[in-house]
Amino acid sequence: MSLLSALTNAILPVLSVAAVGFLLGTLRDIDVDALGTVTIYILTPALVFHSLTTTSIGGKTALNLAVAVVVFTLGMVTLAEFVGRALGESEPVLGALVLASSFPNAGNYGIPLSQFAFGEVGRSTAILYIAAQSVLTYTVGVYLASRGNGTSNLSALKEVFKLPLVYAVLAAGIARAVGFVPPVDSAAMETLKLTGDAAIPVMLLMLGIQLANTDSGAAITRVGVSNVMKLLVAPVVAVGVVFLLGFEDLTVARVFVLECAMPAAITPLILSIEYDDGSVGLSAPEYVSTAIFVSTLASVPVLTLLIAILQSGAIV
Repeated sequence: MSLLSALTNAILPVLSVAAVGFLLGTLRDIDVDALGTVTIYILTPALVFHSLTTTSIGGKTALNLAVAVVVFTLGMVTLAEFVGRALGESEPVLGALVLASSFPNAGNYGIPLSQFAFGEVGRSTAILYIAAQSVLTYTVGVYLASRGNGTSNLSALKEVFKLPLVYAVLAAGIARAVGFVPPVDSAAMETLKLTGDAAIPVMLLMLGIQLANTDSGAAITRVGVSNVMKLLVAPVVAVGVVFLLGFEDLTVARVFVLECAMPAAITPLILSIEYDDGSVGLSAPEYVSTAIFVSTLASVPVLTLLIAILQSGAIV
């Protein structure tokens, strides 16, 4: 795939819908929380169940992918922690830097982009990625967001079991294991597909609205390190993980690398707001929100080039 085709066939379709959300968020006061609730509790579970019950990705590959997500995330957390401390950063900025560097926006940016770039395998791989990352977000992510204010993190484990996405993954796995998956053309599966397909445009609209509501002025000069880590270092680490673990399905391996290279995720912003202690100076929410905004804009040329390289099979 050439740079032009990567831009027009994968990046621009995603950006065009997100741009509509950005424009809407600029002109109107939109309650993105309501959209988030509908997406998390209805649209995404339907998307997850339908995709995983109809995907061609085997159980061994799915397990390998989950292990790869864990290895990649913990590796990025360790590396970002080392870099942040070496630069003299302290809490809460240190935790915010690690969060912004380690957790990619694999959901409302990664799923549609992976689908446009790699088809149905791309979508299924991205869904498996966010399923594994969700567990890490509400454990490791909560620890990073809260460690500066002494908040207990034991309750974070309970958050994992509140996610419908987790149960959708389990239900899909059980259905496939016992051979109880309805025919693809059945009314039940067609309804799930119709509902799940709505998640993609809604996710992109949410991304645009959230970016429109981001105040990027407070930390614009401080997020360079996390953005370099997220957009340039992360895909290199991801390629290393692919070669370390090995993938039978090269398309899944390529989507994994692409997901790892996504800009900073939005969930860490929610966590940083939840655990913000109100201290004087640059706050974690200000840092993370700015990192999201800047890395999302900077991701356009980076991801265009990366998709072209991955499609050519030059590195994976």
